[in-house]
Amino acid sequence: MTHEPPRGSPGDSGVRPAEEGQAGASRSPQPHRPRRLYAALDLGTNNCRLLVAKPEGASFRVVDAFSRIVRLGEGLAQTGRLSEAAMDRAVEALKVCRMKLRDRQVARARLIATEACRQATNGDAFIARVKAETGLALEVVDRRTEAQLAAQGCVPLADPRSRGVILFDIGGGSSEIVWLLPRGPGRQGGPPTAEILGWTSLPVGVVTLAERHDGKHVTRESFERMVDEVAAMVEPFAHRKAIQSQIEHLHMLGTSGTVTTLAGVHLGLPKYDRRRVDGAWLGAGEVDVILDQLLDMSYEDRIAHPCIGAERADLVLAGCAILEGMRRHFPCQRLRVADRGLREGILVSLMRQDGVWRRPFHHRQEPGPSGAGGGR
Repeated sequence: MTHEPPRGSPGDSGVRPAEEGQAGASRSPQPHRPRRLYAALDLGTNNCRLLVAKPEGASFRVVDAFSRIVRLGEGLAQTGRLSEAAMDRAVEALKVCRMKLRDRQVARARLIATEACRQATNGDAFIARVKAETGLALEVVDRRTEAQLAAQGCVPLADPRSRGVILFDIGGGSSEIVWLLPRGPGRQGGPPTAEILGWTSLPVGVVTLAERHDGKHVTRESFERMVDEVAAMVEPFAHRKAIQSQIEHLHMLGTSGTVTTLAGVHLGLPKYDRRRVDGAWLGAGEVDVILDQLLDMSYEDRIAHPCIGAERADLVLAGCAILEGMRRHFPCQRLRVADRGLREGILVSLMRQDGVWRRPFHHRQEPGPSGAGGGR
């Protein structure tokens, strides 16, 4: 997977992704453009993210990207509803995504929403509002689908010499854990695949945990309370799957703003640099040192840190507590950091459906309509 710089100001090309098969999937037949573009949008509890990419070699090249913290799930745990302010922020971000889809003349897209829309009593009304105001048809996916897509997006970073991987995705409102066994690219070619040996979804994320425990002002005592809460959620899955007996042969693979922040702090980056963070390895002792550094920082210190900033300063320690709750049960000695996940998994699944890696692109016919087709 490679990246190119995004274009300048987006314009309206008149291309309108239409619903097909399932909500959020779109295609527009363009036989004169064999290297057609694919898009993946992930609207989560905290972030709205978009990737636009084209197949290249055995993977794909990202040609445009967008990410904005919208905090759609702000206050959801207390009220059970998406607030008007949160919905307004999300809709404004989605309008930017809509312009990018038009500007790039995207042919195939899948647009998903996750935990906040699953849980909110007004989630359906919000999805309808998004369709009315932006023309985008969001698909609210279940937790199993979310875990599968995250796994597909991250598996290229799994160490092929390991006997398995504990993948985790710390979200804003939920966190997924997947036990993976990496495989080759499969019959259809493209990026590596993996067998899912087990998975679980925890009903906790950085936004919900930070709201419960005051993520701005975290003491070591309140941090331990957060860790205890998460560890209790992880325990049934860890014991049911008997993963501990194989821990010495496994490594962890984390995708979230939490782990990318940890890597940025560890590397001492003057500003966040995806090229240095994605794929970075952290030893267990190094993670311990970084956590100590973060716990010693005040809220103001975290705001001032170039790899944290105001948007993450009240969330990062809640994310670290979720990671620690997992590490209590999965004390792997190595953790690999992924600045990729759901969106990349969506792109791979769409391209596999279209068979883009079965043979060189310039030899293949443009596929006809079929079913629906995922940073910081």
